[in-house]
Amino acid sequence: MTNNKKPNIRIAIIGSGFSATFHIENYKKVHGIEVEIAGIFSRNIQKTKDFAKIHQIENVYHSLEDVLTDQTIDMVDICTPNALHEEFAVKVLESGKHVAVEKPFTGVFSKPNNIDEWNECLKKALNSSDKMIKAEIDSKKNILYAENWVYAPGISKAINLLNVSNSRILRIVAEESHSGTHSKYAMNWETSGGGSLLNKGCHPLGGSIYLKNLEGSRISSNAIKPDWVQASTTNLTKSNAFIEDSNNLIRTGWANCEDWGHMIVGFSDGSIAQIGANDTSLGGINNFMTIYSTQSVIKINMNPNDSVMSYSTNQKAFENEYIREKVETKAGWQYTNPDEDWINGFPQEMQDFCESIAYNRPPLSNSQLGRSVVQTCYSAYLSAHSGSKIKISG
Repeated sequence: MTNNKKPNIRIAIIGSGFSATFHIENYKKVHGIEVEIAGIFSRNIQKTKDFAKIHQIENVYHSLEDVLTDQTIDMVDICTPNALHEEFAVKVLESGKHVAVEKPFTGVFSKPNNIDEWNECLKKALNSSDKMIKAEIDSKKNILYAENWVYAPGISKAINLLNVSNSRILRIVAEESHSGTHSKYAMNWETSGGGSLLNKGCHPLGGSIYLKNLEGSRISSNAIKPDWVQASTTNLTKSNAFIEDSNNLIRTGWANCEDWGHMIVGFSDGSIAQIGANDTSLGGINNFMTIYSTQSVIKINMNPNDSVMSYSTNQKAFENEYIREKVETKAGWQYTNPDEDWINGFPQEMQDFCESIAYNRPPLSNSQLGRSVVQTCYSAYLSAHSGSKIKISG
């Protein structure tokens, strides 16, 4: 007789902010596996209790140690500021649990002041990544790197098109941008490890590296990896052009991080990716990728897209209905995304994470991708502050 019992996974969440919310909502969409959000911990206990009540989570942990010693937990999902990723991930793995880590994978949380310090910053970022990967190997558990662009339906379709035509990617142009982060942590290097180039750029960069990795596996046994990077960063909200317009609409408050960045990444096969990232663009979040291959052009409009369009002159007409992420007004024509989580790849990501644990296999978005993104981003910072092209080793 066939055993049709579904695998069961118990997950603990660390954090009670934006990413914790959409992670929980998308764990609910996992199918074929029984998923239980078994508990939650964050440092603000009252906020955590309120969050748990909203999301119907029965158990509120009062310390990280309580999470680590709970032997009924299979996986811990870390939804915290970047500065806590390494510490928490290593401790979770050492406690014998799988760990999901939000983007970016890790970083360095003391901003350099000169070129020698920027060189050292890159080394420290790689050392942090390698500590996490060593803990993963030693524990025989998985790090699940939460890069949703890997799972976005548009990226998945592009992979199919490239595979069936056996096309080679020559150039990728991709960007994530909007009119400013809501997180105070993301505006301070000591908690974020960087600004727009890291926190926004990690998404299109991660998607690009993933596509080139798959291409390398398809055409040969030789991996295609980032080989060099050249980059620039600045603070547009501190420019005269911005300050002199008293009617500006873009969010400010950046402590010591850039709000605009661009990098050109050269791959080991001679192809390139042009990666844009900023917190200075009005009109809601803008996530797109265009792939120029030897046989095709593939345009991916993750957000915005025109699957549903709405129009009203009344700002309050849709005030109780979600339109799309970071949009500043609900009046006028709107790109009204019918399922933003799906188009961003969030339910697919959580499905893969849970299957990885249930069936003891690596996730599609893994620690090596996280490390490659960190290495490329911090090499890009070195490039931006040295004014030179930086070779990416390894």
